[in-house]
Amino acid sequence: MRRRSRRLGSVGSALLLTVVTLGLSASQSSCVDVSPAPPTQSIAAKIDDWRDEIIYQVLIDRFADGDVSNDYRVDHAAPARYHGGDWKGLADHLDYVQALGVTALWISPIVKNVETDAGIDSYHGYWTQDPFALNPHFGNLSDLRDLVGRAHARNIKVVLDIVTNHMGQLFYYDINMNGRPDEDVRGGVDPTGKSTSPTIHITEYDPDYEGGGVQSWTSLGIAGPAPIMFFHDATINRLAPSDGRLANPANYHRRGRIINYDNPPDGREQTLFGDFPGGLKDLATENAEVVDAMSEAYAKWIELADLDGFRIDTVKHVDHPFWQEFGRRIRAKAASLGKNKFLMFGEVFDGKDELVGSYTHDKELDGLFDFPQYFQVYRDVLIGGAPTKNIENRWTERRANWSTKPEESGLGVAPADLHVNFLDNHDVGRYLWQAAVAGRTDAKSVLHDALVLLLTEDGIPCIYYGTEQDFTGGNDPANREDLSPTNFATGGDTFQLIRRLADVRKSSRAISRGAIKFVWTTDKKASEPDGGIVAFERSTPEGDYALVVLNTAADHKSATVSGTTPMTVGAASGTQLVDALATKDARAFVVGAGGQLNVELGPHDAVVLLRKK
Repeated sequence: MRRRSRRLGSVGSALLLTVVTLGLSASQSSCVDVSPAPPTQSIAAKIDDWRDEIIYQVLIDRFADGDVSNDYRVDHAAPARYHGGDWKGLADHLDYVQALGVTALWISPIVKNVETDAGIDSYHGYWTQDPFALNPHFGNLSDLRDLVGRAHARNIKVVLDIVTNHMGQLFYYDINMNGRPDEDVRGGVDPTGKSTSPTIHITEYDPDYEGGGVQSWTSLGIAGPAPIMFFHDATINRLAPSDGRLANPANYHRRGRIINYDNPPDGREQTLFGDFPGGLKDLATENAEVVDAMSEAYAKWIELADLDGFRIDTVKHVDHPFWQEFGRRIRAKAASLGKNKFLMFGEVFDGKDELVGSYTHDKELDGLFDFPQYFQVYRDVLIGGAPTKNIENRWTERRANWSTKPEESGLGVAPADLHVNFLDNHDVGRYLWQAAVAGRTDAKSVLHDALVLLLTEDGIPCIYYGTEQDFTGGNDPANREDLSPTNFATGGDTFQLIRRLADVRKSSRAISRGAIKFVWTTDKKASEPDGGIVAFERSTPEGDYALVVLNTAADHKSATVSGTTPMTVGAASGTQLVDALATKDARAFVVGAGGQLNVELGPHDAVVLLRKK
């Protein structure tokens, strides 16, 4: 699986261009003054265990407009244009965030971007032009620091989205060497429709991958490596980076866009060395200058903004040595600021768990988004009705491929226990939309089932903004709706369910940190009698205990019993368990002899059972 959405293609008008030759020397100085200012609300010492946190992903441009003075290029009618959201808008609505029960904000990238490309704007933040400068659409450094400080005052952590794999579309490949960006169709047919020569489409903005580097060619044939030419259009900030290291062609792979992600013989090579489709230029992250520039830029933002962690984009497009060195430097910088619990988790957008887990070894990342779980569990089981045995299998697979040893980063938790769980995000359609497309007429109930699992399983739960408001947008940019039209209402049933689950997670150490053990899954599909049910218990060495039972079936009861034999749990005989989700008339259960317990649930029903106090 791979995403195209936020990084769309590039067709431009004639622009003033700067030619850059391969002999360009690299300046070692960054482009703006980023001298540190002392943090005022740091909560570094208050972070105990990241498994206690509930992350809320916010696309800043779509949350709230708090300062109209930075509203330029705003077009609310166009989903792919800027809509005016900014850091002040989020800071002004932290009451809403806190009411939902989340404890950490993941905010979209803050750095300066190429403004627009082919009618699509960089409202999302992933088209970096200068990693040392802030995006003025969202405010200034004071606004950013105010957001973080006000969040910290509420004990809400702030995680920043960063990109180290690529820059925005800052240059083109001058394949025909005429000094301007062209799109060319060559070849043709005669009047009868017979081909007289192969028809070839060439775009110098985003040419196809070539293993030896994109080549220039003329009517006489190949003419050597195509020179790259940086754009110079200040009106849309489409400029060569002012940091000389990032303006040096030698620090880019210059092989064209990825067209093969997975298939041998060159799928992995293209993933590592190709431009991200849409013209995003791939950095040579094996080069020392690139490691230096990326490490310096993002280490500075930790200090300047008092950040608590990084969410790292496009991890699988960068090879392991970069992450080992980048991780070492960022941890050292964070520790120098007293942030020994600084979290770094990444996005490996892939269903292959062996590949995903590979980035948790050798002191690389602290955790990763659990994309294999997204595909195998949240889509296949909860939406598709596959057997709940898949949920248990996913847990076993993760333990085999992810590191089960805490790194020396100070987090004290193994990456296999710091998997970040999610239902959807800015790169895939909303969960309600996915369920509807799959033909589920009970999409809302499916969403609620998924939220119960998300907020009670092991790892770190992550909720995409707008889920609490039942947003239904499809693929990008439809899944990036404005939140302001909801008036930040808190009374909806989905909002209230998330809040109740968050309260349970905060009050039960077993739910937030306990080891997980599956005590009931089934090989039956959800549509079969007694299919669709799953039960797992969570417990800590200190004796905290919880039992979660969920029936994902849409139209029938299911029970944790096979024939006449109930499931066996770890709680002692006679233990009284009460449903923590119930708002009134809480359901109670008593564990029988030998730990036997039969829990029968109706369609789309769930209980989170804690010991009766």
